[in-house]
Amino acid sequence: MNLSSTSIATINESIKIAVKELQNRSEQPLVTDVYLQPNSDSGSLAIMDDDDQVLASTQVEEWINENNEDFYNDIAKELSNILQQGKDNGVFDKLDILKPYSFVLIDEEGEVIEDLLLIDEDLLIVNDELLKGLDQELDDFLQHLLED
Repeated sequence: MNLSSTSIATINESIKIAVKELQNRSEQPLVTDVYLQPNSDSGSLAIMDDDDQVLASTQVEEWINENNEDFYNDIAKELSNILQQGKDNGVFDKLDILKPYSFVLIDEEGEVIEDLLLIDEDLLIVNDELLKGLDQELDDFLQHLLED
């Protein structure tokens, strides 16, 4: 499932609103996860804190009445990419909550589907995209070393 640039921009804006909402809280929130809950019937995306309080929400046209069995897997990739771009662009840099914290995809019942992004100063989670072709690269490197 490919999202339109309008939908991506809308999701990005909702993420920024959620971050501002967390920043505006008076005391340092004890948030350990930020939850993203899409709804395939209505096409909505709710971004919530640990207490299930909605920080931001938006409508994603491509998700309305989506009956695909791989709905969550398809959107997990899209949301993970959007969140990673946000991290790369510094969207989460000023978010003053205790690290580590995660952005987590949940289903309509609140069950965890997948961790989309982990924010931590010391840890790096390696995902499947980074590991593609790594076996071949390591084999080639080892072969090159053994030849010398």
